[in-house]
Amino acid sequence: MNETEFADLTELHRSELRVHCYRLLGSVDEAEDLVQEMFLRGWRARDQYAGRASLRAWLYKIATNACLDFLGRTSHVVPFVDLPPASSSHLAPRPAAAVPWLQPCPDDLLDAVVARETVELAFLAAVQYLSPRQRAVLILRDVAGWTAKETATTLETTPASVNSSLQRARAELKEQLPSRRTEWRVESSGDERAVVSRYIAAITAGDDQAIAAVLRDDVRCSHQPGAGGHVGTTPTWYGGLATVLEGWAPVLRGPDSMELRMRFVRANGGPAVATYLRHDGAFHAFGLNTLLIVDGAVAEVTTFVPSVFEAFGLPAVLPD
Repeated sequence: MNETEFADLTELHRSELRVHCYRLLGSVDEAEDLVQEMFLRGWRARDQYAGRASLRAWLYKIATNACLDFLGRTSHVVPFVDLPPASSSHLAPRPAAAVPWLQPCPDDLLDAVVARETVELAFLAAVQYLSPRQRAVLILRDVAGWTAKETATTLETTPASVNSSLQRARAELKEQLPSRRTEWRVESSGDERAVVSRYIAAITAGDDQAIAAVLRDDVRCSHQPGAGGHVGTTPTWYGGLATVLEGWAPVLRGPDSMELRMRFVRANGGPAVATYLRHDGAFHAFGLNTLLIVDGAVAEVTTFVPSVFEAFGLPAVLPD
């Protein structure tokens, strides 16, 4: 097999392998880097591929172990943040913003057949609390649908060890996800875009009444460190309609208010909004807000740092 033939065969699996790495790492940038490393490892080890397993399974093994090697040499540790508990069962105990390196993923980078709930930010954030080995076992078994034997072969361990790790991983995941999974798993509807349009119109107009009408009373907002104008090294959390309106007031109205522009995008199977603020005569990237919509209203807003705009093909500064 020459290099061109190898590239043609492996390229067929790029999209799903990128999503697989993204679930393990929580970072779009790191997932893309690890997929490239996986292809390089695969090319170098092509003589070891005996054809006993499918090429897809062989590439999954290489990708999974490349991610585990990466996690073993990095200091990705979820910081402890003592956040107030979520007031509603559709919200996770800890917001996605509590994981500093977590990046939202543009929908056009997701595999077409990917299950939405396995790439939602609540799920990905919860997965980051697992050890790398437990993370790999959970994703291979419960997401990819591999058997204990197949997973054990990939991780070079035993089925018994895989089953033990899976049991612990599921227990930890249960602590990090909303208690009522059926409410958290909100399906897309035709009304979703209409809600986002109302949200954008209300925010850009700085209209408190319109904002209150599009948010739930128990709405929760969170910011990654450095996102949305917030400073510090820990995520910011606040909840409840009155608190949110008060927290947004300096930007939306009053003497220090700023002119905004917002663009609708999709991230992790759900709606998101890229926000720009006018500064020095131009609109600069301010933050990317992912939205959780429940029963026709915004239930959660998570703000990510402007550096994620590049992955969405968004400019750092809007053209005039």
